Formats: sequence, structure tokens, C-alpha cells
Amino acid sequence: MGIDLLTTTRAFRRRLDLSRPVSRQDLLECLEIAVHAPSGTNRQPWRFVVVQDAELKQRVAEHYRKGFAANLSGRTPRPDQLADLASGRYLAEHLHEVPALVLVCALGRPPAEPTPLRLASFYGSIYPAVWNFMLALRERGLGSTMTTAHLAYEREVGEVLGIPFEEATQVALVPVAHLLPGSDTPARRRTPAAELTGWDGWGEPMPREQLS
Repeated sequence: MGIDLLTTTRAFRRRLDLSRPVSRQDLLECLEIAVHAPSGTNRQPWRFVVVQDAELKQRVAEHYRKGFAANLSGRTPRPDQLADLASGRYLAEHLHEVPALVLVCALGRPPAEPTPLRLASFYGSIYPAVWNFMLALRERGLGSTMTTAHLAYEREVGEVLGIPFEEATQVALVPVAHLLPGSDTPARRRTPAAELTGWDGWGEPMPREQLS
């Protein structure tokens, strides 16, 4: 896996090709890579539901759009957030047209006493699989983005797809499509890692001339 793959895998929304089908073989090969992610005590809690049926996608998308709208309600975005907001709105409006929707689930429910330790263990054992999946897709010329807006209606989406609420927790919905032509340069980041890193404690970053 090269640095280019790691730095150019991003949240693809507008570049998703809504007209070109995604093969089940490609999806399964990428999911096979997903399940090689690390998990706490190697419990491998992941389960996946791939949705390609048009009617089911429409029903899932309706709940997604409601969750997306609720998440934006009362918020005033900063100027630098407007482009991402427009991109997110585009995806919400067209989610039902995306060739494949992959719901990622973790067996069990989040801890009843949500301490940082327990939450980190629960979600930290599933999100690496999501990232593995997205990287594998990118390597095959497929695009995706990790979304969570539908989780406001997790029970309802679970009823549509037969996901047992008490047995499995939905943690992400990943739209998957071939990519339309576009820029493959590294994703923009506002602040370089050197300015975000404290050495031997929380504090001022080390001057660049001292890094060696």
C-alpha cells in the first residue's frame, strides 16, 4: 500500500458515478480486506449488509435524509464549511441512486455505562474495518465515504433491513460507486501534523529545526 493511496482516499460524494453498477465480486473482495482489520482482544465484531435493491435503497435514503436534516437544524456553518456542507447535501439528495450502500455493524450494543474506556474499546474495534474497506475500494478505482446520519433512525433502518437492534449496532453507512474523473491529489488539511503534536506531553509543538 503506497502513500498515495493513504493520502488520496477521502470522502467522495460528488464524484460518485451514479450510473455505473458495482459488482458484488468487487464488494466482497474489499470486505474480505476489511475483516483483516485489528479489533480489541481479536473479537472480530463486524457484520455487513450490502444494499443494492432500488426499493430498499430508497427507504434507507429517506431515513438518511431525515437524519441529515436534523443534524443541520439550528446550525450556522462557518464559511470554510460551506463546500463540505453542499457536498453532504448532494449525497443526501442522491443517496438512493448510489449503486451500493454498505451498512457496517458491530455485534452487541454500546456499553450501558459509556465510559471513555468502554466506548473506545467498542468503536475502536469496528472503525478500523471501515477504513480498511474504504482503502480497498479506492485501490480498485471505487469511491466511498463514511456516513452516520442515518443513525438517528437506526431502529427504523434496522427494521427495513432485518438488522436486530438488540444484537447489532449500526456504526456506519458507506455509499460505494465507481469514481467520475477528477483530481486525485492529497486531501487538503488545514494544519500539518508537526503543529498538532506535543512531545512528552501536551503543549507547544517542537520547533521544526529541532525535529531530527
